[in-house]
Amino acid sequence: MAVDSGLSSPLGPPACENDTKALQLIEEMTRNTDSVQEKVLAEILTRNANTEYLHRFKVGGATDRDTFKSKVPVVTYEDLKPDIDRVANGDRSPIFSSHPISEFLTSSGTSAGERKLMPTIADELERRQKLYDLLQPVMNLYVPGLDKGKGLYFLFIKAETKTPSGLVARPVLTSYYKSEQFKTRPYNPFNVYTSPNEAILCVDSFQSMYSQMLCGLLMREEVLRLGAVFASGLLRAIRFLQLNWKQLAQDIASGTLNPRVSDSSIRDCLSKILKPNPELAEFVVKECEGDNWEGIITRIWPNTKYLDVIVTGAMAQYIPTLDYYSGGLPKACTMYASSECYFGLNLKPMCNPSEVCYTIMPNMGYFEFIPHDPVNSVQISRHSPPHLVDLANVEVGKEYELVITTYAGLCRYRVGDILQVTGFHNSAPQFKFVRRKNVLLSIDADKTDESELQKAIENATALLRPYNTNLVEYTSFADTKTIPGHYVIYWELLVKDPANPPSQEVLNQCCFVMEESLNSVYRQCRVADNSIGPLEIRVVNNGTFEELMDYAISRGASINQYKVPRCVSFTPIMELLDSRVVSVHFSPTAPHWTPERRR
Repeated sequence: MAVDSGLSSPLGPPACENDTKALQLIEEMTRNTDSVQEKVLAEILTRNANTEYLHRFKVGGATDRDTFKSKVPVVTYEDLKPDIDRVANGDRSPIFSSHPISEFLTSSGTSAGERKLMPTIADELERRQKLYDLLQPVMNLYVPGLDKGKGLYFLFIKAETKTPSGLVARPVLTSYYKSEQFKTRPYNPFNVYTSPNEAILCVDSFQSMYSQMLCGLLMREEVLRLGAVFASGLLRAIRFLQLNWKQLAQDIASGTLNPRVSDSSIRDCLSKILKPNPELAEFVVKECEGDNWEGIITRIWPNTKYLDVIVTGAMAQYIPTLDYYSGGLPKACTMYASSECYFGLNLKPMCNPSEVCYTIMPNMGYFEFIPHDPVNSVQISRHSPPHLVDLANVEVGKEYELVITTYAGLCRYRVGDILQVTGFHNSAPQFKFVRRKNVLLSIDADKTDESELQKAIENATALLRPYNTNLVEYTSFADTKTIPGHYVIYWELLVKDPANPPSQEVLNQCCFVMEESLNSVYRQCRVADNSIGPLEIRVVNNGTFEELMDYAISRGASINQYKVPRCVSFTPIMELLDSRVVSVHFSPTAPHWTPERRR
């Protein structure tokens, strides 16, 4: 029963007394967006007043916005990398933050192929936790009874390394799952997982997935929601079930755990709940043995009310597949975050995926926005900086690139996300995530831009030279019909010596060379996470790309300004390309990947 908190809030009355404070905080923060932002910037500048970075730009202890904006430049990762490398190599002076750098959070790969290192401080964990604490009270407004069951969430840690100075470098969610905030989180009946911490914290991806799936099957009638961080992760779990249901059913029938799960902490944990259950095992076999997997989620977990996954941006491509497996269950996108900063939450999490928008919480950091022209991308230089817009002053309908200043010491840092303002909650703007700037292809956590794809293709086509064969043209798309998804590259070739064309083996090797050329995030997804399948090259008939141009011109494109799209998704274009395919090739083996060694 909802509790009347006295809120005159469009959010509605809280579901329980414990949610009252969280919903009141959301209302307070969003009603006073600009004043909260002003306070946050002053706090950041005060606490970091003696840092080398702020001294470099002669901020001089000032805490006002005008001074900050007039003196501190807008920067990219490449601008900060020399200072970040100093910290990684052991410089303990206060370069970015007056608080010691506790670790590095790794985010998407740079053009050099390494993950970016984002310096962070200990109290950022507490700040992130505060945002997590707001998610369930909002969800409780829309879905009643979540305290009466459990969530089946597939959560994983990923590889971590150490910099030469000994600081840990790892993904932000790995940092959170291994933190005391997560491991010793207080019991909350609205937020109970089927997966034990021991399974989530196992570094072996097979053992972790197997034990989490097994727990989900054992508690199938208690499960009220299924989730993963990204839509691709949930689909990977379904694929895992397709491949391993026989062994899982055998474990359930016998009450003994697959010996491939050798982690002693997991075995100890599961020994307390895994008992012989032939009836459940028979049910699993019955549901999984056939070819029809439509609605498998609601067939196995019949009380599931929604899927908790990110389906915005590049993840939107997975929506039809999720609908197939879940029978069209609602998909809740609850929060918006990155390695650099946690930003905000979706105040209407049960909305249609196409309508998802996030309300940035103004207490998480200081936010500015570069007006973005979708046609002519705005270029920034220090000599002619643009006018950046404050959080409270963005305009509905316009697109912006996000710029952040954080408590950990990032100042006016370009995140690379393009957002569109869809409206306001109180005085806080709400944003639709449009895309990552310059990202061409993405399946999971990977992000491949046009220049990186071009370089990979140059490296691969070098193998064609001995066969007097040239690449005429190419395009690409992210194929998510398979699980896991994979990159598809369309090639039109000019074979000058028909008597000596490149062989099947050579073209397969071209796929491998392309994969070897892509960044470490892609290669980790391929090798360690198994979240991306082998890259595919589809060779098309000569003249195919001329037909593609003719089609674009017939739809109104200018013949003078036409450029071959380097990534395609429009169905008629895909059908045209696929109808012209003459041969198909896959990477014969996984590319090389080892956790990066920081020098």
